[in-house]
Amino acid sequence: MLDYSMLLQGVTNLATDPVALLFAMLGVLLGIFIGAMPGLTATMGVAILLPFTFGMDPISGLLMICGVFFGGVYAGSVTAILLKIPGTPAAAATALDGYELTKQGKASIALGTATMSSFLGGTGSILVLIFMAPILANFALKFSASESFALACFGLSIISSIAGRYPIKGLIAGFMGLLLAMVGLDPMGGFPRFTFGFSELYEVPFIAVMIGLFAAAEAFKAMENPEFRETATTALGRLLPPWMQFRKILPTIGRSTILGVLMGMIPGAGADVAAFVAYSEAKRFSKTPENFGKGELAGVAACESGANGCTGGALLTMLTLGIPGDAVTAIMLGALTLQGLQPGPLLFQQHSDMVFTLFIGMLFCYICMLIFGLLSLRVISKVLKVPNAILTPAILILCIVGTYALNNSLFDVGIMLVAGVVGYFMQKWEFPASPVVLALIMGPMAEANFRRALSLSNGSYDFIYTRPITIVLLLAAILTLFLPFIRYLLGRWKKGKASNASVA
Repeated sequence: MLDYSMLLQGVTNLATDPVALLFAMLGVLLGIFIGAMPGLTATMGVAILLPFTFGMDPISGLLMICGVFFGGVYAGSVTAILLKIPGTPAAAATALDGYELTKQGKASIALGTATMSSFLGGTGSILVLIFMAPILANFALKFSASESFALACFGLSIISSIAGRYPIKGLIAGFMGLLLAMVGLDPMGGFPRFTFGFSELYEVPFIAVMIGLFAAAEAFKAMENPEFRETATTALGRLLPPWMQFRKILPTIGRSTILGVLMGMIPGAGADVAAFVAYSEAKRFSKTPENFGKGELAGVAACESGANGCTGGALLTMLTLGIPGDAVTAIMLGALTLQGLQPGPLLFQQHSDMVFTLFIGMLFCYICMLIFGLLSLRVISKVLKVPNAILTPAILILCIVGTYALNNSLFDVGIMLVAGVVGYFMQKWEFPASPVVLALIMGPMAEANFRRALSLSNGSYDFIYTRPITIVLLLAAILTLFLPFIRYLLGRWKKGKASNASVA
């Protein structure tokens, strides 16, 4: 049960600590800047910031880290919507509909919806963290290697939903992503695979590939289509859609937030997986699924509320069980330990005062994110008025600088440029890039957990059909994978039936 007196004490503690509030606001601003820069992820921002928090008191340091975390996850959507440059891996899903809305002259509404959805999703996840931590933590404990493998399969099955008009081409692109995901160190044996002697390929530079497929490819395309930017700079006035339109996507935001929380609780899933899963489910529940990928506002709302909903879920398992849900919370786990705090059930017993102050501070961070995000959107939107002759080289420079900043490696820059050329031709031949990104995310997770589960079961495959959660997720994966093909066949059958009836 929640101790409301401790929650009230947390409000009082934070209200009387202006230094912690200032650091929280500074963290959010830094997070928005970092997340909007291609190649600079929230994980990188938190890792860079961590050494600077050592001398701070625990609340100020942790709230600054949370601010960078929340702002970074949100801000990746800004460049994804405006320029089809996902600032973070999760924003690759947002780019599917966000960039289409920009081409239709609705960039401001797309940005405003992304901001509001991020705020609602993130705030909702923190409220879940506050009120339902014990219940949800028990559920997360049920996930072992077999359940994580099934979850990864479910994530891969979403490829058919984000493939656009040509599911077969989407599956081919996903297969390409899986082949790329096999490059690197073997997850069990640790020996190099398909690296051709390049030590830089021991770990596939995933973000470099993503920047190339989305950003560099778009820049190459802009070089042969200089007229585009002129048509995209109109109608940049209203930031938020009319209430009647926004009300229709509120159920999508609520459902995506819950999915995001559940994804965040599962170690290894992260905001990128949550965004794609939320997008797929929004499309499944939509009355007009054919509009997704063509500028559907619900698609933007689903991705952003799902990705930001993941933050509270990841923090939940980290604080209650000491199990980080993603890379950012793994760094935060280290930050807590360095502050002399041991995450787990005892944290709530021995330091409950600090924990509830931290919870209230997280809500304050999301309020700051909403305010700073909305205030900056009109300024950021003006990037669309920059002529293509200036904007296209600037995009390429950002791609190169952002990629180089990942590992200070020119090899990564080369990978990015190669991926950009591949992405350009994929666009020309109407192969979607998102399945490649999704396969790069989910492929290693699926392989590692499948082999781990197989090892734990002494080589037996019975873990596939003897664990209830695994069975449910695998069945959901099969249904999700074949649903577009079933819809296609049903459409053909209905058309044939209608044509026969007209002839008769």
